[in-house]
Amino acid sequence: QVQLVESGGGLVQAGGSLRLSCAASGCTFSFYAMGWFRQAPGKEREFVAAIRWSGGTTYYADSVQGRFTVSRDNAKITMFLQMNSLKPEDTAVYYCAAGRRGASPMTGAAYDYWGQGTQVTVSS
Repeated sequence: QVQLVESGGGLVQAGGSLRLSCAASGCTFSFYAMGWFRQAPGKEREFVAAIRWSGGTTYYADSVQGRFTVSRDNAKITMFLQMNSLKPEDTAVYYCAAGRRGASPMTGAAYDYWGQGTQVTVSS
């Protein structure tokens, strides 16, 4: 059974940085893509960033472009999200997702597996 475990969340001041990790286990196949989504209190889940496992094409939401960087470690089946210049509006629970489907990696439809989430809080 595939499991995704996020780590690296926490409390940081505005302008600071955090690095999230998402480790996949129980995999016997290659993913099509892995992605990060977030959900703030009272808001819907939104796409943050994603990476195609083959080729490494990356995708970003406009709100994080230039501040966040998504990357992967193929051997460890781990995805990372380097978050710089954090803003209070980045506060949310961040979820890792992985999928084998061919839908756009910027949509939830591309993903079959989801992690439990990690809290990121940015203070002003």
